Amino acid sequence: MKNKMNKGSILYLPHGGGPLPLLNDPGHSELSEFLKTIGGRLGQPSAILVVSAHWEKTVPTLLAADRPEMLYDYSGFPPESYEIQYPSPGDPGLARDIHSVLQNSGIPSDLDDTRGYDHGLFIPLKLLFPKADIPCLQISLIKGLTPEQHISLGRALHFLRDQNVLIIGSGMSFHNMRAFFSSSNSHSQPDLDFDQWLVKACCSEALTPAERDHELINWSQAPSARYCHPREEHLLPLHVCYGAAGPESPPAELVFNGRVMGKKVSAFLWG
Repeated sequence: MKNKMNKGSILYLPHGGGPLPLLNDPGHSELSEFLKTIGGRLGQPSAILVVSAHWEKTVPTLLAADRPEMLYDYSGFPPESYEIQYPSPGDPGLARDIHSVLQNSGIPSDLDDTRGYDHGLFIPLKLLFPKADIPCLQISLIKGLTPEQHISLGRALHFLRDQNVLIIGSGMSFHNMRAFFSSSNSHSQPDLDFDQWLVKACCSEALTPAERDHELINWSQAPSARYCHPREEHLLPLHVCYGAAGPESPPAELVFNGRVMGKKVSAFLWG
């Protein structure tokens, strides 16, 4: 039975580059430390739903496997990267419940009982909840990557908060692969401009819900937006999180504002 005494939190986090947060990579040291410590603020959720940047389907699709395997959806890393395990059970019943709610909300959706956990789930969760004893499932992004659709998807998931389900948007607030490997780490880089805009859009108490909607829907007009996100799949898990928080929710709390491989990235919590 789901614990309905607590309200589930919502967390948008950077999951880093492949398995590097688990491999003592110096460029991920700040992120790894954050992921190790933020779990203490998230309580003991009854289940965890992850919106991963690494899964896109025509309609929102829910991972409904009972015991998901690992999906090592990265390449070129040391052999131990392909031996990482996160044996948390799935939650097919919750997946079916969410599927039903989405359908009844007018959002076509699907179930997938064969796919495994991708690294957008097992890398951060291995640091957040290392015991791997909380049921987990994933939901895909929607092909086309429309901000409005992902906010609407999040709003349809709002009911999960009353079931003490932790919703995690797993992506990166900066995701320009070429720039990550640039030799320049100047503090005047465009990543700072976009990060400042994003923090204001998510956290400013001066914005009305309608203004916040407008900012996030029109994110591509923000300073250096397309430099930071040539493709937006790593940003849109944030839109799902924002939608799931609900229009009357207080602004997000900035819980991480550090650097990954020299670039400024942020994490946001709706408690």
